[in-house]
Amino acid sequence: MKPRDIPNIITILRILLVIPIMVLLIRQEYLTVLAFFAIAGLSDGVDGFLARRYNWRSELGAILDPLADKFLLVGVYLMLGVGGLIPFWLVVLVILRDVIIIGGALAYGRRCDDLVMEPSVISKINTLLQIVLGLGVIVGAAGLALPLWVFGGLITAVAVTTVWSGTDYVWRWGRRARDCQARSRTG
Repeated sequence: MKPRDIPNIITILRILLVIPIMVLLIRQEYLTVLAFFAIAGLSDGVDGFLARRYNWRSELGAILDPLADKFLLVGVYLMLGVGGLIPFWLVVLVILRDVIIIGGALAYGRRCDDLVMEPSVISKINTLLQIVLGLGVIVGAAGLALPLWVFGGLITAVAVTTVWSGTDYVWRWGRRARDCQARSRTG
């Protein structure tokens, strides 16, 4: 192992944290889930800092880091939905968006250029709102409930930004794919 591998190892460990978090959610051990969430958040910051500070960036890290975030959010949303803490339609919406984005990225990469993921502003807002809702629900389940209007507003905001960001990805990458296909026909 080389020092430049440390960010990827931290990211892999963060991916492995998803399983105990999901189990703890099933067992309704919400305070422990919050501790694991804190560890996941800190590890995300540490691996990013190390990659930037020491230029330990890698192609693998560029793939693993967003996947770790997605695995965590999807796992949490799935367990919160199964536990009846968030509407299951929202879980389906969040997962469907990610499946469409990943499917589109794979298709684009196969037909066109190498794919360089660049999250849009609305996608970053969506991720932030997903995290806030997930944490808010877990904190509420642990005993500090959100007011219903906040909970409802967060659900609506996550739903709207999920659809918006998914549509944005399809639109932007669809145009890029069309341009790529046009270049390949004339090239």
